[in-house]
Amino acid sequence: MGSIIRSAANNVGASGVFSSSAFNNASLNSVTSLPTAVDGKMKLISTQTASSDSTISFTSGLDSTYKTYLFKFINIHPSNNTTTFQLNGSTDGGSNYNVTKTTTFFAANHDEADTVTSLAYATGADLAQSTGVQKIATSVGNDNDENFGGELWLFNPSSTTYVKHFTGVNQISNHSDYSAQEFYAGYFNTTSAVNGIQISVSSGTIESGTIALYGIA
Repeated sequence: MGSIIRSAANNVGASGVFSSSAFNNASLNSVTSLPTAVDGKMKLISTQTASSDSTISFTSGLDSTYKTYLFKFINIHPSNNTTTFQLNGSTDGGSNYNVTKTTTFFAANHDEADTVTSLAYATGADLAQSTGVQKIATSVGNDNDENFGGELWLFNPSSTTYVKHFTGVNQISNHSDYSAQEFYAGYFNTTSAVNGIQISVSSGTIESGTIALYGIA
C-alpha cells in the first residue's frame, strides 16, 4: 500500500485533486482490502437468472452471517399471462417449503388510460397461519415488455428464539395495462432457523429475469 500512496501523492495538483495519472489498473489491483467506509455494508451473496424455471430457490447464504437479507427482483417476466408470483420458506435446507405464515397484502393501481385508480387491502392475498405460498406479485402480464421488479427483506432468519419477519414491495406491469404497486408483509411463525427461500409461479414458468440476494451487515 505504501508505494500506492507515494505514487498518488506525487500526482496531487495544487487544488488538492488527484490527476488522472495518480492511479492505474496495476496499482488498484494491488489493493487487498478497503476501509469500511469504502467497502460498504451491503454484500452480494448470490444471483440467479431465470430461464423458463417453475421455481427459483435460495438454499445457501441464509445463515447467521447477517441479521438482514435483501432479495432484489429485476425484470421478472412470466411465460403465461396474468401470472401470480409466490413466496415460501424452508427450515430444512429446501427439502420442504411449508413454513407457517401470517401475512398482510395491499395494492395501489392506476391504468394507462388514466380512468381507474384504486388503493385497497387484498383479503385474497393474505394468509392466517397457513403453510401455503404467499402471493408477492399478482396478475403480471406476459407481453414482451411486461415484467415486475421489487424487493423482499428478511430479518434474522437464523434466530432460534423469534419468529422471522419479512416485508416486500413490487412494481408490476399488469396484464390489463395497469401500473400496480403491491405491498406484502408478515412473519414465518417458527422458532426454527429459516434457511431456504423459494419463488414460484401460479402457472407456466419464470421465463426470464434476475433475483439477487444481499446480506446487510
